[in-house]
Amino acid sequence: MFQKDYILRMIEMIGDLIATLLGLIKKGDLKQAEKILERGYIELLRKEAAFFQVIPKDQLTTLLIEEHNYEHGHLEILAELFFAEATLSEAQQKLAYSLICYEKSLILLEFLETEDKTWSAKREERITMLKTKISQLQP
Repeated sequence: MFQKDYILRMIEMIGDLIATLLGLIKKGDLKQAEKILERGYIELLRKEAAFFQVIPKDQLTTLLIEEHNYEHGHLEILAELFFAEATLSEAQQKLAYSLICYEKSLILLEFLETEDKTWSAKREERITMLKTKISQLQP
């Protein structure tokens, strides 16, 4: 029960973090957005962003679940962090990296869509939006 409550609090925190990041990006304060994003990885998942960045897309869920004991809540948080990082990278005109982050976010959300026993309208909406973003950024 404690772990479930913890994950739910983390999911609420990620919503606040994303809103703050998107606001900073909209204002053009990309350096501050970078700092908050990095702090978000550390505070929410106890790892630096670089740890997740180097994991290949095709090994993402397997590696995190089997080797690092991540649960569905962790993956949902990570999907949102990847989305925020993709949005920030897109604002910085780092389009190739942005595409990778959008793809990783989509992989995690599609995994959760098939494996998680709860339906989420927000997740479905995010998946649709991610597919659109990815198709726009693909060469």
